[in-house]
Amino acid sequence: MALKYEILKKSGKSRLGKLHTKHGVVNTPAFMPVGTCGTVKAMLPESVAATGAEILLGNTYHLMLRPGADLVEKMGGLHKFMNWNKPILTDSGGFQVMSLSGLRKLTEEGVTFKSHVDGTKYFLTPEESMNIQHKLDSNITMCLDECTPYPATYQQAKDSMEMSMRWAKRSREAFVDRDGYGIFGIQQGSTFQDLRQQSADALKSIGFDGYAIGGLAVGEGQEEMFKALDFAPDMLPDYKPRYLMGVGRPDDIVGAVLRGVDMFDCVMPTRSGRTAQAFTKYGSLNIRNAKHREDERPVEEGCDCPLCTSYTRAYIHHLQKCNEILAVMLLTWHNIRYYQRLMQGLRDAIANDTLDEYVKEFYDNQKKGDI
Repeated sequence: MALKYEILKKSGKSRLGKLHTKHGVVNTPAFMPVGTCGTVKAMLPESVAATGAEILLGNTYHLMLRPGADLVEKMGGLHKFMNWNKPILTDSGGFQVMSLSGLRKLTEEGVTFKSHVDGTKYFLTPEESMNIQHKLDSNITMCLDECTPYPATYQQAKDSMEMSMRWAKRSREAFVDRDGYGIFGIQQGSTFQDLRQQSADALKSIGFDGYAIGGLAVGEGQEEMFKALDFAPDMLPDYKPRYLMGVGRPDDIVGAVLRGVDMFDCVMPTRSGRTAQAFTKYGSLNIRNAKHREDERPVEEGCDCPLCTSYTRAYIHHLQKCNEILAVMLLTWHNIRYYQRLMQGLRDAIANDTLDEYVKEFYDNQKKGDI
Protein backbone atom coordinates (compact mmCIF):
# COMPACT_ATOMS: atom_id res chain seq x y z
CA MET A 1 0.00 0.00 0.00
CA ALA A 2 1.53 3.22 -1.15
CA LEU A 3 -0.41 5.94 0.66
CA LYS A 4 0.52 6.72 4.25
CA TYR A 5 -2.20 7.83 6.67
CA GLU A 6 -1.47 9.03 10.19
CA ILE A 7 -4.06 9.59 12.90
CA LEU A 8 -2.62 12.29 15.14
CA LYS A 9 -5.45 12.61 17.65
CA LYS A 10 -9.03 11.55 18.32
CA SER A 11 -11.98 13.24 19.98
CA GLY A 12 -14.78 10.74 20.39
CA LYS A 13 -15.13 9.24 16.92
CA SER A 14 -13.63 12.31 15.24
CA ARG A 15 -10.08 11.99 13.93
CA LEU A 16 -7.28 14.45 13.18
CA GLY A 17 -4.97 13.04 10.54
CA LYS A 18 -2.50 13.46 7.70
CA LEU A 19 -2.69 11.70 4.34
CA HIS A 20 0.64 11.59 2.53
CA THR A 21 0.68 11.45 -1.30
CA LYS A 22 3.26 12.03 -4.02
CA HIS A 23 1.90 15.53 -4.56
CA GLY A 24 1.74 16.60 -0.94
CA VAL A 25 0.05 16.13 2.42
CA VAL A 26 -3.68 16.41 3.03
CA ASN A 27 -4.70 17.39 6.55
CA THR A 28 -7.92 15.69 7.63
CA PRO A 29 -10.81 16.24 8.15
CA ALA A 30 -10.61 17.65 4.60
CA PHE A 31 -12.99 19.07 2.02
CA MET A 32 -12.22 18.61 -1.68
CA PRO A 33 -13.53 21.23 -4.12
CA VAL A 34 -14.89 19.61 -7.29
CA GLY A 35 -12.96 20.21 -10.51
CA THR A 36 -15.35 18.50 -12.91
CA CYS A 37 -13.59 19.08 -16.23
CA GLY A 38 -10.11 19.78 -14.92
CA THR A 39 -11.12 23.12 -13.45
CA VAL A 40 -12.96 24.38 -10.39
CA LYS A 41 -15.58 26.56 -12.05
CA ALA A 42 -14.90 30.33 -11.90
CA MET A 43 -11.57 29.80 -10.06
CA LEU A 44 -7.90 29.86 -11.01
CA PRO A 45 -6.00 26.90 -9.55
CA GLU A 46 -3.88 29.41 -7.64
CA SER A 47 -7.07 30.90 -6.18
CA VAL A 48 -8.29 27.46 -5.09
CA ALA A 49 -4.97 26.87 -3.33
CA ALA A 50 -5.29 30.28 -1.65
CA THR A 51 -8.56 29.17 -0.04
CA GLY A 52 -6.63 26.50 1.87
CA ALA A 53 -7.73 23.57 -0.27
CA GLU A 54 -5.08 20.83 -0.30
CA ILE A 55 -6.76 18.33 -2.65
CA LEU A 56 -9.19 18.50 -5.58
CA LEU A 57 -11.65 16.02 -7.03
CA GLY A 58 -11.64 15.36 -10.78
CA ASN A 59 -14.44 13.63 -12.70
CA THR A 60 -13.37 10.59 -14.69
CA TYR A 61 -16.57 10.53 -16.74
CA HIS A 62 -16.29 14.11 -17.97
CA LEU A 63 -12.55 13.92 -18.61
CA MET A 64 -12.80 10.65 -20.54
CA LEU A 65 -15.32 12.33 -22.88
CA ARG A 66 -13.46 15.62 -23.17
CA PRO A 67 -10.55 15.94 -23.82
CA GLY A 68 -9.94 12.19 -23.34
CA ALA A 69 -7.56 10.38 -21.00
CA ASP A 70 -4.98 9.82 -23.75
CA LEU A 71 -4.61 13.55 -24.34
CA VAL A 72 -4.35 14.32 -20.62
CA GLU A 73 -1.64 11.68 -20.33
CA LYS A 74 0.17 13.14 -23.35
CA MET A 75 0.06 16.57 -21.69
CA GLY A 76 1.81 15.18 -18.61
CA GLY A 77 -1.16 14.17 -16.47
CA LEU A 78 -3.96 16.13 -14.88
CA HIS A 79 -1.73 17.96 -12.38
CA LYS A 80 0.35 19.51 -15.13
CA PHE A 81 -2.55 19.90 -17.56
CA MET A 82 -4.60 22.02 -15.15
CA ASN A 83 -1.65 23.59 -13.27
CA TRP A 84 -2.48 22.03 -9.89
CA ASN A 85 0.57 20.60 -8.14
CA LYS A 86 -1.30 19.31 -5.08
CA PRO A 87 -3.08 15.96 -4.65
CA ILE A 88 -6.00 14.94 -6.87
CA LEU A 89 -8.69 12.32 -6.24
CA THR A 90 -10.71 11.11 -9.20
CA ASP A 91 -14.07 9.40 -8.98
CA SER A 92 -14.55 6.27 -11.08
CA GLY A 93 -17.17 7.65 -13.46
CA GLY A 94 -19.74 5.29 -12.00
CA PHE A 95 -22.01 7.91 -10.43
CA GLN A 96 -22.34 9.95 -13.62
CA VAL A 97 -22.87 6.86 -15.75
CA MET A 98 -25.55 5.55 -13.40
CA SER A 99 -27.36 8.90 -13.51
CA LEU A 100 -27.70 8.65 -17.30
CA SER A 101 -30.57 6.13 -16.86
CA GLY A 102 -31.94 5.81 -20.39
CA LEU A 103 -28.52 6.31 -21.96
CA ARG A 104 -26.83 3.29 -20.37
CA LYS A 105 -27.03 -0.49 -20.04
CA LEU A 106 -25.60 -2.28 -17.03
CA THR A 107 -24.18 -5.83 -17.10
CA GLU A 108 -21.84 -7.86 -14.91
CA GLU A 109 -18.96 -6.96 -17.20
CA GLY A 110 -19.49 -3.20 -17.08
CA VAL A 111 -21.63 -0.31 -18.31
CA THR A 112 -22.39 0.61 -21.90
CA PHE A 113 -23.47 4.22 -22.20
CA LYS A 114 -23.90 7.03 -24.67
CA SER A 115 -22.10 10.32 -24.18
CA HIS A 116 -24.40 13.14 -23.16
CA VAL A 117 -22.19 15.38 -25.32
CA ASP A 118 -22.40 13.77 -28.77
CA GLY A 119 -24.05 10.38 -28.36
CA THR A 120 -20.84 8.38 -28.84
CA LYS A 121 -21.08 4.90 -27.31
CA TYR A 122 -18.61 3.88 -24.57
CA PHE A 123 -18.06 0.72 -22.56
CA LEU A 124 -16.77 1.32 -19.03
CA THR A 125 -15.48 -1.64 -17.03
CA PRO A 126 -13.66 -1.65 -13.69
CA GLU A 127 -10.43 -2.29 -15.57
CA GLU A 128 -11.01 0.55 -18.02
CA SER A 129 -11.88 2.98 -15.21
CA MET A 130 -8.58 2.10 -13.52
CA ASN A 131 -6.74 2.61 -16.82
CA ILE A 132 -8.32 6.03 -17.37
CA GLN A 133 -7.57 7.19 -13.83
CA HIS A 134 -3.99 5.95 -14.22
CA LYS A 135 -3.61 8.07 -17.37
CA LEU A 136 -5.04 11.06 -15.52
CA ASP A 137 -2.32 10.47 -12.87
CA SER A 138 -4.73 10.90 -9.95
CA ASN A 139 -3.22 10.32 -6.52
CA ILE A 140 -6.36 8.62 -5.24
CA THR A 141 -8.22 6.31 -7.60
CA MET A 142 -11.76 5.23 -6.80
CA CYS A 143 -12.90 1.71 -7.70
CA LEU A 144 -15.83 1.40 -10.08
CA ASP A 145 -19.12 0.72 -8.33
CA GLU A 146 -22.84 0.92 -8.92
CA CYS A 147 -24.30 3.81 -6.97
CA THR A 148 -27.45 2.25 -5.48
CA PRO A 149 -30.45 4.56 -5.95
CA TYR A 150 -32.68 5.63 -3.07
CA PRO A 151 -35.15 4.36 -2.21
CA ALA A 152 -34.22 0.75 -2.93
CA THR A 153 -35.69 -2.48 -1.66
CA TYR A 154 -33.50 -4.73 0.45
CA GLN A 155 -33.03 -7.13 -2.47
CA GLN A 156 -32.17 -4.32 -4.88
CA ALA A 157 -29.62 -2.93 -2.45
CA LYS A 158 -28.17 -6.41 -1.84
CA ASP A 159 -27.80 -7.26 -5.53
CA SER A 160 -26.28 -3.85 -6.28
CA MET A 161 -23.84 -4.05 -3.36
CA GLU A 162 -22.70 -7.54 -4.24
CA MET A 163 -21.93 -6.58 -7.82
CA SER A 164 -20.07 -3.49 -6.59
CA MET A 165 -17.94 -5.76 -4.41
CA ARG A 166 -17.11 -7.96 -7.41
CA TRP A 167 -16.21 -4.81 -9.34
CA ALA A 168 -14.13 -3.63 -6.36
CA LYS A 169 -12.02 -6.79 -6.56
CA ARG A 170 -11.51 -6.31 -10.31
CA SER A 171 -10.64 -2.65 -9.76
CA ARG A 172 -8.05 -3.49 -7.11
CA GLU A 173 -6.46 -6.13 -9.34
CA ALA A 174 -6.24 -3.69 -12.25
CA PHE A 175 -4.80 -0.82 -10.18
CA VAL A 176 -1.07 -0.20 -10.62
CA ASP A 177 0.62 0.23 -7.22
CA ARG A 178 3.19 3.01 -7.06
CA ASP A 179 4.68 5.31 -4.42
CA GLY A 180 2.44 8.21 -3.42
CA TYR A 181 -0.67 6.79 -5.10
CA GLY A 182 -3.52 4.66 -3.81
CA ILE A 183 -6.96 3.22 -4.44
CA PHE A 184 -10.08 3.52 -2.27
CA GLY A 185 -12.82 0.90 -2.03
CA ILE A 186 -16.44 2.06 -1.77
CA GLN A 187 -18.85 0.67 0.82
CA GLN A 188 -22.42 0.22 -0.41
CA GLY A 189 -25.60 -1.24 1.06
CA SER A 190 -28.01 1.71 1.10
CA THR A 191 -29.35 2.28 4.64
CA PHE A 192 -29.35 -1.43 5.58
CA GLN A 193 -26.90 -2.11 8.41
CA ASP A 194 -26.26 -5.78 7.63
CA LEU A 195 -25.56 -5.00 3.95
CA ARG A 196 -23.15 -2.25 4.96
CA GLN A 197 -21.34 -4.76 7.17
CA GLN A 198 -21.15 -7.34 4.37
CA SER A 199 -19.78 -4.67 2.05
CA ALA A 200 -17.17 -3.52 4.57
CA ASP A 201 -16.06 -7.11 5.19
CA ALA A 202 -15.66 -7.72 1.46
CA LEU A 203 -13.64 -4.55 0.97
CA LYS A 204 -11.36 -5.30 3.92
CA SER A 205 -10.68 -8.77 2.57
CA ILE A 206 -9.58 -7.20 -0.74
CA GLY A 207 -7.48 -4.50 0.94
CA PHE A 208 -7.48 -0.81 -0.01
CA ASP A 209 -5.50 2.32 0.86
CA GLY A 210 -8.67 4.04 2.02
CA TYR A 211 -12.40 3.43 2.21
CA ALA A 212 -15.30 5.51 0.95
CA ILE A 213 -18.91 5.45 2.06
CA GLY A 214 -21.05 5.56 -1.06
CA GLY A 215 -24.78 5.55 -1.70
CA LEU A 216 -25.66 8.28 0.82
CA ALA A 217 -26.77 11.87 0.19
CA VAL A 218 -28.83 10.51 -2.70
CA GLY A 219 -32.22 11.66 -1.46
CA GLU A 220 -32.62 9.91 1.88
CA GLY A 221 -32.44 13.11 3.95
CA GLN A 222 -30.05 14.08 6.72
CA GLU A 223 -31.77 12.08 9.47
CA GLU A 224 -31.53 8.80 7.55
CA MET A 225 -27.98 9.61 6.43
CA PHE A 226 -26.86 10.21 10.01
CA LYS A 227 -28.53 6.98 11.14
CA ALA A 228 -26.44 5.12 8.56
CA LEU A 229 -23.31 7.03 9.57
CA ASP A 230 -23.87 6.01 13.18
CA PHE A 231 -22.68 2.53 12.15
CA ALA A 232 -21.15 2.62 8.64
CA PRO A 233 -17.77 4.30 9.40
CA ASP A 234 -17.21 2.02 12.42
CA MET A 235 -17.26 -0.99 10.08
CA LEU A 236 -14.24 0.31 8.16
CA PRO A 237 -10.59 0.01 9.25
CA ASP A 238 -9.74 2.48 11.98
CA TYR A 239 -6.25 3.15 10.61
CA LYS A 240 -7.28 4.13 7.06
CA PRO A 241 -8.92 7.33 5.76
CA ARG A 242 -12.71 7.35 5.40
CA TYR A 243 -14.35 9.38 2.65
CA LEU A 244 -18.07 10.24 2.52
CA MET A 245 -18.80 10.79 -1.16
CA GLY A 246 -20.82 13.79 -2.37
CA VAL A 247 -21.42 15.43 1.02
CA GLY A 248 -22.42 18.14 1.46
CA ARG A 249 -23.94 20.98 3.40
CA PRO A 250 -21.87 22.41 6.27
CA ASP A 251 -24.08 20.80 8.91
CA ASP A 252 -23.84 17.47 7.05
CA ILE A 253 -20.06 17.69 7.25
CA VAL A 254 -19.97 18.56 10.95
CA GLY A 255 -22.30 15.67 11.76
CA ALA A 256 -20.25 13.27 9.66
CA VAL A 257 -16.95 14.32 11.26
CA LEU A 258 -18.52 13.60 14.66
CA ARG A 259 -19.26 10.11 13.33
CA GLY A 260 -15.69 9.39 12.21
CA VAL A 261 -15.48 10.59 8.59
CA ASP A 262 -12.26 12.20 7.31
CA MET A 263 -12.85 13.37 3.73
CA PHE A 264 -15.64 15.08 1.81
CA ASP A 265 -16.48 16.50 -1.60
CA CYS A 266 -19.48 18.35 -2.97
CA VAL A 267 -20.39 20.76 -5.78
CA MET A 268 -22.44 22.82 -3.32
CA PRO A 269 -19.97 25.66 -2.61
CA THR A 270 -19.18 26.20 -6.29
CA ARG A 271 -22.72 25.68 -7.59
CA SER A 272 -24.05 28.04 -4.93
CA GLY A 273 -21.50 30.63 -6.01
CA ARG A 274 -23.13 30.57 -9.45
CA THR A 275 -26.62 31.02 -8.02
CA ALA A 276 -25.99 33.98 -5.68
CA GLN A 277 -25.83 31.83 -2.52
CA ALA A 278 -23.17 32.52 0.10
CA PHE A 279 -22.36 30.32 3.09
CA THR A 280 -21.59 32.09 6.36
CA LYS A 281 -21.24 31.19 10.02
CA TYR A 282 -24.88 32.29 10.38
CA GLY A 283 -26.15 30.07 7.61
CA SER A 284 -26.58 30.78 3.92
CA LEU A 285 -27.85 33.97 2.33
CA ASN A 286 -29.14 34.92 -1.11
CA ILE A 287 -27.27 38.02 -2.24
CA ARG A 288 -29.98 38.72 -4.85
CA ASN A 289 -32.46 39.65 -2.12
CA ALA A 290 -33.43 43.31 -2.16
CA LYS A 291 -32.42 43.77 1.49
CA HIS A 292 -28.76 43.70 0.39
CA ARG A 293 -29.14 46.56 -2.11
CA GLU A 294 -27.82 49.24 0.26
CA ASP A 295 -25.95 47.02 2.73
CA GLU A 296 -22.42 48.27 3.31
CA ARG A 297 -21.36 45.22 5.30
CA PRO A 298 -19.27 42.37 3.92
CA VAL A 299 -20.97 39.07 3.19
CA GLU A 300 -19.42 37.67 6.38
CA GLU A 301 -17.73 39.66 9.10
CA GLY A 302 -14.33 38.18 9.95
CA CYS A 303 -13.88 36.21 6.72
CA ASP A 304 -10.49 36.80 5.09
CA CYS A 305 -11.47 36.04 1.48
CA PRO A 306 -11.23 38.76 -1.24
CA LEU A 307 -15.02 39.14 -1.34
CA CYS A 308 -15.33 39.90 2.35
CA THR A 309 -12.18 42.00 2.76
CA SER A 310 -12.74 44.28 -0.24
CA TYR A 311 -16.40 44.41 -1.29
CA THR A 312 -19.81 45.16 0.18
CA ARG A 313 -23.03 43.19 -0.03
CA ALA A 314 -24.45 46.11 -2.00
CA TYR A 315 -21.76 45.78 -4.67
CA ILE A 316 -22.18 42.00 -5.05
CA HIS A 317 -25.96 42.50 -5.17
CA HIS A 318 -25.41 44.98 -8.01
CA LEU A 319 -23.10 42.58 -9.88
CA GLN A 320 -25.67 39.80 -9.58
CA LYS A 321 -28.45 42.02 -10.91
CA CYS A 322 -26.23 42.80 -13.91
CA ASN A 323 -25.25 39.13 -14.37
CA GLU A 324 -21.59 40.06 -14.09
CA ILE A 325 -19.07 37.20 -14.00
CA LEU A 326 -17.16 38.85 -11.15
CA ALA A 327 -20.04 38.08 -8.78
CA VAL A 328 -19.73 34.35 -9.54
CA MET A 329 -15.96 34.45 -9.11
CA LEU A 330 -16.06 36.24 -5.76
CA LEU A 331 -18.95 34.22 -4.32
CA THR A 332 -17.31 30.95 -5.36
CA TRP A 333 -14.02 32.01 -3.76
CA HIS A 334 -15.86 32.96 -0.57
CA ASN A 335 -17.81 29.69 -0.41
CA ILE A 336 -14.75 27.49 -0.89
CA ARG A 337 -12.89 29.56 1.68
CA TYR A 338 -15.82 29.15 4.09
CA TYR A 339 -15.65 25.37 3.70
CA GLN A 340 -11.88 25.39 4.26
CA ARG A 341 -12.27 27.58 7.36
CA LEU A 342 -14.87 25.12 8.63
CA MET A 343 -12.47 22.19 8.14
CA GLN A 344 -9.62 24.09 9.80
CA GLY A 345 -11.91 24.90 12.71
CA LEU A 346 -12.81 21.23 13.11
CA ARG A 347 -9.14 20.18 12.94
CA ASP A 348 -8.13 22.80 15.51
CA ALA A 349 -10.96 21.80 17.82
CA ILE A 350 -9.95 18.13 17.72
CA ALA A 351 -6.32 19.09 18.35
CA ASN A 352 -7.21 21.38 21.26
CA ASP A 353 -9.84 19.13 22.89
CA THR A 354 -12.53 21.74 22.27
CA LEU A 355 -14.66 19.90 19.72
CA ASP A 356 -17.83 19.88 21.81
CA GLU A 357 -17.64 23.65 22.29
CA TYR A 358 -16.85 24.23 18.61
CA VAL A 359 -19.79 22.15 17.44
CA LYS A 360 -22.19 23.80 19.89
CA GLU A 361 -21.11 27.26 18.69
CA PHE A 362 -21.46 26.14 15.06
CA TYR A 363 -25.06 24.99 15.51
CA ASP A 364 -25.98 27.98 17.70
CA ASN A 365 -24.71 30.38 15.01
CA GLN A 366 -26.49 28.48 12.23
CA LYS A 367 -29.79 28.82 14.14
CA LYS A 368 -29.39 32.59 14.42
CA GLY A 369 -29.52 33.01 10.65
CA ASP A 370 -28.13 35.95 8.67
CA ILE A 371 -27.62 38.90 11.01
